[in-house]
Amino acid sequence: IKVHCMTSETAKKVKILVLGDSGVGKTSLVHLICSREALSNPAWTVGCSLEVKLHEYGTGSLTQPYFLEFWDVGGSPAHANGRQVFYHQANGIVLVHDLTNRKSNTNLLKWLGEYHQAVTGGKGTYKNDAEYDPESFVEQSIPMIVVGTKQDLADPPVLKTTSMVTGADLITVDCTNVRQFTLDSPLVIQLNKFFDKVIERRFFPSYHMVSEHVQFIE
Repeated sequence: IKVHCMTSETAKKVKILVLGDSGVGKTSLVHLICSREALSNPAWTVGCSLEVKLHEYGTGSLTQPYFLEFWDVGGSPAHANGRQVFYHQANGIVLVHDLTNRKSNTNLLKWLGEYHQAVTGGKGTYKNDAEYDPESFVEQSIPMIVVGTKQDLADPPVLKTTSMVTGADLITVDCTNVRQFTLDSPLVIQLNKFFDKVIERRFFPSYHMVSEHVQFIE
């Protein structure tokens, strides 16, 4: 595991998995989120790379810092058996696909199936090759967000298949465009809402359940 981190004396932490095929831009995305700078020459991830961001949860004077640990899991099929050790005790999932590669979008369902098999010990229902079954996630309700990368290279329409199946929010990014990640940008606001959900599920589960119920009613 390669680790890059920030420091704080009192912050609690949450674990966020970053899953997707090799080459879709997971490492560039995580670096941009944590450092607010583009990664000029990203390396292939072998095993898992860990980066940490300090996130302020709450509003106004009632904020509290939390560590967001991004576990960027290598996407090579050759490491499929070994990487499942990283999946346990996750509090949120970022699903990453390449907007120019339709297969990388479809494969996100298999990534979710692989995650579910790892955390349940192989229990659950799958369509084929460990593919995701939405009913298997009803009890877990782990916060998820789908991120489409390489926005600058993609032709419309944006692929939404996985987002529609999982019920997760969808954002699209150009990991070379740092201006997308200014503090008040719509993209950062949406990411911060996801981070808040992850924190709420981990530390305030009752509030998380009420919040999800309200969103469902709306």
